[in-house]
Amino acid sequence: MPEHNLEALFTPAAVAVIGASATPGKVGHSVVANLVEAGYQGEIFPVNPKGGEVLGLPVVQDIASLPSPLDLAVVCIPPRGVTDAVRQLAQLPVRAVIVITAGFKETGREGYYLEQELTSIAREKNIALLGPNCLGLNNTACGLNATFAAGQPRQGNIAFFSQSGALCTAILDWALGENIGFSSFISLGNKAVLDESDMLEHMRDDAQTNVILGYMESVDDGVRFMRVAREVTREKPVIVIKSGTTAAGAKAASSHTGAMAGSEQAYAAAFAQSGIMRARDVATLFNLAQAFSMQPLPEGPNLCIVTNSGGPGIMAADACERSNLLISPLSAATVERLGTFLPPFASFYNPVDIIGDADAERYRKTLEAVAQDELVHAVLVLLTPTASAQIEETARAVADVAATSDKPVFACFMGQERVGPGRELLLKAGVPCYGFPEPAIHSIETMYRHAMWKARPKALEMSIIRDATRAAEVVDKARRRGCVEIVEFQAQELLKAYGLPLPETELARTSEEAVAIAERIGYPVVVKIASPQISHKSDVGGVRVGLGDAGAVRGAFMDVTSRAQRLRKDAFISGCLVQAMAPKGAKEVIVGFKRDPQFGPLVMFGLGGVYVEVLKDIAFRLAPLSKTDAHDMIREIRSYPLLRGVRGEAPVDFGAIEDILLTMSQLAVDIPDIFEAEFNPILVDNNGATVADVRVTLCTN
Repeated sequence: MPEHNLEALFTPAAVAVIGASATPGKVGHSVVANLVEAGYQGEIFPVNPKGGEVLGLPVVQDIASLPSPLDLAVVCIPPRGVTDAVRQLAQLPVRAVIVITAGFKETGREGYYLEQELTSIAREKNIALLGPNCLGLNNTACGLNATFAAGQPRQGNIAFFSQSGALCTAILDWALGENIGFSSFISLGNKAVLDESDMLEHMRDDAQTNVILGYMESVDDGVRFMRVAREVTREKPVIVIKSGTTAAGAKAASSHTGAMAGSEQAYAAAFAQSGIMRARDVATLFNLAQAFSMQPLPEGPNLCIVTNSGGPGIMAADACERSNLLISPLSAATVERLGTFLPPFASFYNPVDIIGDADAERYRKTLEAVAQDELVHAVLVLLTPTASAQIEETARAVADVAATSDKPVFACFMGQERVGPGRELLLKAGVPCYGFPEPAIHSIETMYRHAMWKARPKALEMSIIRDATRAAEVVDKARRRGCVEIVEFQAQELLKAYGLPLPETELARTSEEAVAIAERIGYPVVVKIASPQISHKSDVGGVRVGLGDAGAVRGAFMDVTSRAQRLRKDAFISGCLVQAMAPKGAKEVIVGFKRDPQFGPLVMFGLGGVYVEVLKDIAFRLAPLSKTDAHDMIREIRSYPLLRGVRGEAPVDFGAIEDILLTMSQLAVDIPDIFEAEFNPILVDNNGATVADVRVTLCTN
């Protein structure tokens, strides 16, 4: 596999630049210049038919004259010559290639086929190919700057990969201004061979990398990405910006699940299930990067805030209240210790307000006291530039305490001009410093969530006992009938094959049959229209509930069938389903899934019936679900307290709902021919759950 040659890509012994130029401003010149200026210690071979020299390096006139074998070649010639150049490089052979050249699949049909040819060559010859249409790669540990970007990033412990070369240049320039260092900086481009999963695997094993950042627009193999990400995030934090997640242009869906399960939900579920942390903007991305790269993870949620001003302390406390962190009380011993040196009108409790005339020594003593408190898991230091504030001295005091503490310490120096030198001191000392309390709290909370993720036992996938052959027959029969949708009265056998709890249900073709069935089931009953063409029964008034006697059943049958025939002249009416009523007080929930093109089945859960459309209070996870996934989905929706029971109500049977979620997940994995499915409503009380209605849509290709 090409990933076996990633070592040659990141730490090559020699680099050839195909299309090197002596003319400043050309890409081929910039790449050679960056390699030289970065202090790359390996051999550099500029390649150009014209010969001569580039920056004092002798030019090799053709690829065949390069030393063999070769670790890395950087290709920056016009697109029509790229595939021939890579073929020639493969003959050396070459282990890794960076194709900076644009003009491939991003340009249309011709470029697409050109890229396919390039991919075939690389895969056949086991070449680790980065790009095409990329900025290049920078590995600061060995001085490898094989990019045409302006500026040399400083060395650090943060790795960054991006699908956008333009964003790479902007972030690189911003990082230079903020004095942020990188271990490696990778532009993926079109991802013809190497993608984000390959980068995650490399960065996991890279001793120079402590934190992994990424900008993503799409994932081609979502299943592999999640598998790799789950492994990597157990060892190193992965923080990603994901763009392009709107549902515009998505395939039209006929169910509630299909309408609500878009690309955004799939990526959010993928990140949640694989431990990836998501940043919504570049500033947050690097706020988090600094926090993770500089400080240890908190061992718990308890945060102590130390401030010289009440207002910012309250702002921080408010932000903490909106997070998973806790403003914990300090121990009695710490409060007593603070009382020995703080002014009597200071606040000895959390937040600790050491008031506006606090000098650096007061900060130092306070921080030493709270950092040693066993009830405290992290410390946030707030400073406003009062007239008495000793900004640089306080920064040094904070840095000293942080250096000797095994707990994470963060700072928030509010202001700009006066506090600037203090912020610089803190960042150089490895203490994250923010301009406002809210991003500081967000960073601490994110670190705490990552600590919980690392401590969480690995999820165990569940296997449901089912009759797969029986289920496949139901789908095959529908295919043979030319159906794209399997509606309730046809889908009963599918549910029975998976052992799902169903209310007693029979198909009646006449009103008298309906009465006879109702007598057998026992009143009250539900009557529903049965038609292969009618999936949304309520749209045609096709459901009657609470029917308590023969006359009500007979009248409902006649009314439902005649209304359906009048409103849907295209529909074949098979009759009506007669179904047992749910127990009084049962609540309605919905479970469904839609097949995502990148990640596979996306399972959803929420309140059922009409509430799903109105509230859109939905939780999503990708199949296959673990027991933990099913547990978390139920408790993630805002309406969870209604299921838990209010005003003396008994809680619903959560175990029964979890079983149905796990069964839906198994169904989605087992039968790839199903595009989407929905159980709505599922009627649940404290004694169990039943699937009262079902719809299944088959794939059309």
